[in-house]
Amino acid sequence: MSITATQLNQFLFFKLPAAFFCGVRVKSITDKQCIVKVKHRWINQNPFNSMYFAVQAMAAELSTGALVTLHIRNSNKNISMLVANNKSSFTKKATGIITFRCDDGSLIAEAIKKAIESNEGQTVWMKSIGINEAGIQVSEMEFEWSLKVK
Repeated sequence: MSITATQLNQFLFFKLPAAFFCGVRVKSITDKQCIVKVKHRWINQNPFNSMYFAVQAMAAELSTGALVTLHIRNSNKNISMLVANNKSSFTKKATGIITFRCDDGSLIAEAIKKAIESNEGQTVWMKSIGINEAGIQVSEMEFEWSLKVK
């Protein structure tokens, strides 16, 4: 059972409208990687004419959370997921189209496997890197996901 970018974007519209209206969109998802894009626009800007940090955080979290959701669905188990912590660093103004990429699919797969085998909660840190159209990193965010078999 796979999850598509279209399904995730429909989910955004109905369940996370703030992200949807700010322009956050899943572009692709596989077992290993998720790519999310967001364009700097009037609705998601800060007073300094760049993308508001919270919009970047929504896109980055989605790139990790979509992978968590995909692997939970593939496990055929009822597993809860929650962000327990996050860390962020911003290195350049975010303007234009920012692409957030998470390549931690194997980390979440292993954490879910451990959670199922041990029937104990697991945590895993996942990283998402934000890159502008020139290929320059504008931000790096990490999210600690907590997983527990229900």
